[in-house]
Amino acid sequence: TKTDEYNVPVKAYHLSDVCTLTDKFDLVLLTSKAYDSRWLTEFIKPYLAEDGLVVAVQNCMTAEMIGEIVGMERTIGCVIELSSQLFEPAEVLRNTVQTGTWFGLGAFDPAHADRVEEVAEVLRHAGKVDITADIMSAKWMKLIVNAMTMALKAILGTTNEQVFKLDGARELFLRSGEEALAAGQLLGYKVVPIFGLKPEDVENTNNLLETLLEKITKDVGPTALNTVLQDHMKGRYSEIDMINGLIADESRQAGRLTPVSDVLVDITRRIHAGELAPDQANIELIRQGLAE
Repeated sequence: TKTDEYNVPVKAYHLSDVCTLTDKFDLVLLTSKAYDSRWLTEFIKPYLAEDGLVVAVQNCMTAEMIGEIVGMERTIGCVIELSSQLFEPAEVLRNTVQTGTWFGLGAFDPAHADRVEEVAEVLRHAGKVDITADIMSAKWMKLIVNAMTMALKAILGTTNEQVFKLDGARELFLRSGEEALAAGQLLGYKVVPIFGLKPEDVENTNNLLETLLEKITKDVGPTALNTVLQDHMKGRYSEIDMINGLIADESRQAGRLTPVSDVLVDITRRIHAGELAPDQANIELIRQGLAE
């Protein structure tokens, strides 16, 4: 963290080393990018115990692709609220300390809900844990938050401290969130509490998006670099196609327009292609795209 340093020895194995392992795993935390879920789950499958669990400690809606491979009964969903940075091997900067870190867990197969506590026992060493009966809705709630904040802050190259000083940024956050919320309703997802919020904080309110935005902004801190901005800085593909892109695709199938999501996806792709760089001036490109 920015105030404390911890040196923790770990047994690290490269992918090519896994074939040398003889024991099977009872619990696998899949912490990869969402777009790598399918091949990594196939990679993990031979090394997973018959009653072992794969926990999707990820952004995005990856449950079905993981469950298709190892079975939904061996798949546990996880919603994450934490912030960290990794730019040098084995040097992790944790922006959210343990007391500010939160995990939401749930079984995709209700018949195996009793297995969730096994995972909770492990993750409580890293942060607070809540167990939900509707993990798919909880995952979409996190997708709403990611849709509001990730692409926009990364396109602008800003931290929380910087982005709210830009004229129109807050409105763009909320408009993107509205598109995500509407898409989730089309898909049948419910509004459920995440990030340690209570049901009364998110139900029967006209300020749901503002509540989520303020909560995530406060908890990750003013200077954190979000994961998509880190991807841009490293020249790496991001998850925006599986966040704002998914929202646009699902909405389009229902005949709904998603102008903000469309623009954010387009500019994110242009950054990945090297046509643009993260910059606060890109807010003008967003405005132009929305005006067309």
